[in-house]
Order: sequence, then C-alpha cells, then structure tokens
Amino acid sequence: MSSNANVDSNTASAQALLNDTLPWHRKITYGFTDMSGNLLYCIISSYMLYFFTNVFGLSVGTAGVLLLIGRIFDAIGAPVMGILVDHTHSKYGKSRPWFLWMSLPFAIFVWLLFTTPALSGTLKVVYAGVMYILADLSYTAMSTPITSVLPNLTSSTDGRMQANSIRLVLGNVGNFFAVTFIIPFAGLLGGGNDQKGWSLAVGVYSIVAFILLIIAFFDMREKNIENEKVITIKESLKATKGNWPWVLIVVANLAYWTAFIVRNASMPYYFQYNMGSKDLISFFNGFTIIQVIGMASVPFFVKFMHKWGTTIFFLLMTMVGQVWIGFAGSNVTSALIGWCVACIGSGSACTMFFAMVGDTVDFGEWKTGVRANGFLTAIGASFCIQMGSGFGSFIASMLLKGFGFNAANATQSGSSLSGISFTFVWVPIIIYAISVILMVLYRKWENHEPIVKADLAERNAEAKAAEEAEAAQA
Repeated sequence: MSSNANVDSNTASAQALLNDTLPWHRKITYGFTDMSGNLLYCIISSYMLYFFTNVFGLSVGTAGVLLLIGRIFDAIGAPVMGILVDHTHSKYGKSRPWFLWMSLPFAIFVWLLFTTPALSGTLKVVYAGVMYILADLSYTAMSTPITSVLPNLTSSTDGRMQANSIRLVLGNVGNFFAVTFIIPFAGLLGGGNDQKGWSLAVGVYSIVAFILLIIAFFDMREKNIENEKVITIKESLKATKGNWPWVLIVVANLAYWTAFIVRNASMPYYFQYNMGSKDLISFFNGFTIIQVIGMASVPFFVKFMHKWGTTIFFLLMTMVGQVWIGFAGSNVTSALIGWCVACIGSGSACTMFFAMVGDTVDFGEWKTGVRANGFLTAIGASFCIQMGSGFGSFIASMLLKGFGFNAANATQSGSSLSGISFTFVWVPIIIYAISVILMVLYRKWENHEPIVKADLAERNAEAKAAEEAEAAQA
C-alpha cells in the first residue's frame, strides 16, 4: 500500500508540474523586458549602419567593419553571460536580478552610442567602436536573462508559449516606436541638427526603457530553482552533447537573424535612394506593427501545424513578401503590401525560435542530466541575435560598398541603386531558405517532446518525494 501511495503521490506531483500556471499580469510584465530591449536595440539593428554613414559621417566600409567587430565581441559575450546566469544565486533568483543590475548601464550606453562628440579622424572611429561594443554588451547582459528566465517562470509548455507570444507582441510594440518615430522625433528635437536630435531622442527612449525593465524586475518571480545546483562550465558544455534539437535551432536562428538584419540595415537606403523619399523609411517601418497579428495567432497555428510547421509557414510568408517587394518596383502601394506580408512572417517566425530554444533546455536536461538554462538560451537567443546582426550588417555594408554606394552623393549611381535593391530584397530570401531547410529536420525532435516532458516531470516528482522522505527521517 505504501508503495502504491508513493507512486500515486509522485504521479500527482508530476501532473502538478506539467499543469503549472503563470498569472496574466506576470506574462505582461515579462513582455515588458522585450519591449524595453526592442525600444533601444531596434534603433541599433535598423539604423546603426545608416546613422554611422549619414549622421556620424563614417564611410560605409568603416561602419561595416565596426559593426562586425562589435558583434564578434558580443557573440563571445553571449555564452559568458549564459554561464554567469547559471552561476547566479540570489534572493531574487537566477535570471531576474540581471534586469535590476543591467537596466541602467544598458540605457546609458545606448544613449552614448547615438551621441556624437566633436571628434575627428581615428578618435571618431574609436569612440564609435567602443560605444557600439559597450552598448551591445550591455544589451547581451540584459537580453540573455529574458530568454533564460522563461523556463523558470512556469513548467507548462502552453504557459511558456503564451508568455513568449505576449513578450514578442509587446516587443513588437517597442520595435514599432523605435523604428517608426525615432527619425521624425530626432528631426523635431534637433531642429535641423541631426546629431543633436538623435542624442536627445535616444535619451528619451532610454529613460522609458529603464522604467519598463524596473517594473518587470519587481513583478516577475522564478519557480523551481530552489534545488538547482551551481553547474560548472564543463557541465554547461555537457548539456549541448547530443542535443541535436538545440543545434538545429541555433543554426536556424542564426540564419534568420542574418537575413533579418541584412534587410533592416539596407532598408533605409532602399527607400531614400531607390524609392526617392526619406519619409518612406518611417512610413513603412510604422507598418511593422502589423506583425502582432501573426504573433498573436502563433498559439493557434501551433495547435494545427506544430512548432516546426508553423515556423516554416511564417518563413515562407516572409520570403513571399520579399519577392512581392522586388516586383513592386516604384509602386509604393504594392511595395507596402509586400512589406506587410514580410513583416507578419518574420515577426511570427522570430516568436517560434525563442519558444523552441526553451524546449531544447528540457531536452538537454533529459539527455545529460544537466539543466543549463543560461548557457543554452544564451547561445540559442543572444548569440544568434548578436552574431546574426554582425553578419547581416557586414554583408549589407560590403555589398553596398562593392556596388559603389557613397553617402556623400545625394543621387546614387545605377550600379549603387542595383546593389541596394539586391541587398534589401533578394539576399534575405536566400538566407531565410537555410532556416526553412533546418526546420524540416527539426520535426523529428519535436515529435519526441511529450516523452521528454513526461520523463522530466516524473524525475522531479521522485526527487522531491525522496527529499521529503529524507527530511522526515531526519
């Protein structure tokens, strides 16, 4: 009878873990983290190359090299940050305290990045490079916990998916305000002085981002971390052994971000020079808010198409939108339709990658016995964002340079215009296709997830029962 009772107790405990719920207010404040990050980071990812060439006054080649070097530093910093998260034990949790510690440095360094002191020559390049590295490293230190905290907010797969969808929706709101209003806002505050305007505008955005991060910190709570051990670097690396779903997600997400940043980095040039209107930059970016439609519908699609199928569907939608833009030519209305289709697809696909990397943490624990939240999600999310951004910006800058782009010329040559179009429209399509192929391969591992979840829940329940029995004997 005692044996049967223990089995029933363990089963009940396992079921409780699987049915763990997350309050709605906490799902929303979790979303504040990405909203804050995107409010500043999307200014960097969308306008950094453009700011360096057209406001700060660097050559496109120099700007491209700085962006690549900065992202390499950040890419190295991502796994380091993941290990730091895994080794963090405080009264606030493992990931949560980093929102408190890094909110102010993140806001300050981004503001300084878009502040241009009166420097020239080498000093100008050094300042731009150092501020870019510091801003990106602070973003990595803040963004890594955004993904690593999710598996510890709730044990429920549905709860994680809902929280992540809300996070991405609110993140898109941050992106909307960043990419839509920063140029006109800078113009308004600068009064004809672009350098002054950008500094003041980004300063205001930085204050708002700081406040959102502080609110998120005070509301969030981490669960199921009481018994987590401090793991060594060796153990963190062990969690990757045989973790093929994680490998696939990392490579697919890296390809996604490379394609996404190639598009974003070249977008201002396309509308200013190929379409003939600088105003179209903010106008088109304003329509990125439409991607919340796709993001909000992600849980619905997942129920019928699974995660791998949903990701492929939205990646293909992105590619269709890009092709549409390519054939739209100078027709603004047609180009806008293609842009909206591409935005819905890319935003929703992004949601899926962040959700799936959390599942690979569970697989790593099931496979190796090591739960390396920080390390695995740092590589699967922050590393991919940073390295993909570096590759994307560098590819865009080198292509523009190769086709003869010169920011000093108000009117670009035919070769330059062709290069801008090719970089903005067609290069992302080629790179997105890599992600599609990898998601087809991911199907096998997703089908195995129910077994992983059930086994882990049973293990945790048994471990808890053993601890309670030991405590009772003591």
